[in-house]
Amino acid sequence: MTDLFESPDSTREEILAAAYRALCRHGYAPLTIEKIGAELDKSTSLVYHHYEGKDDLLLACLEFMLDQYETEFVEAEITDPRGTLEAAFDDFLDPEMPAERHDFIRALVELRGQAPHDERYREQFGRSDRLFEQRFADIIEAGIESGQFRAVDADSVAGMLHTLFSGALINHATAEDERLTALREEIDAYLEARLYA
Repeated sequence: MTDLFESPDSTREEILAAAYRALCRHGYAPLTIEKIGAELDKSTSLVYHHYEGKDDLLLACLEFMLDQYETEFVEAEITDPRGTLEAAFDDFLDPEMPAERHDFIRALVELRGQAPHDERYREQFGRSDRLFEQRFADIIEAGIESGQFRAVDADSVAGMLHTLFSGALINHATAEDERLTALREEIDAYLEARLYA
């Protein structure tokens, strides 16, 4: 999802792109509207014209990313269930991923840290959790139908995969990268034992 802001179509999207870049560069705590404005090719006052503060802007940014994710990925056809599932883990658990993607993961983990104290973040991350779990369930159901996966309770396994995925992202953002290889091997072992036919 790191390319969602490459070609903004409107002033609103330009501001969201600036917020995204500033969040990845500075992190949540030191982020200010001025730092977001520095990423924008227009006046910082334009940010204040559209958003009341940092959190309003970051929540709008999260909502935009989730809307794009839902359109591009959740609704995408699943032609190779096993390949699609493994690609999801490959994408986010690569110890040699580009720095930009790692910054994105770290920024998401920081934003999720706001959810226990702010209902608006809880709502956005609740939506995110539901979207990811539904995508995993859809992949599992397609895999069962194609014979690639065992006949399992798709919702239960999807919940477990989402929990593994979320924990791995937090680990990636906060721990040493060499742990990712061992973690990925354990995820693969789970998939072999529980899911793959």
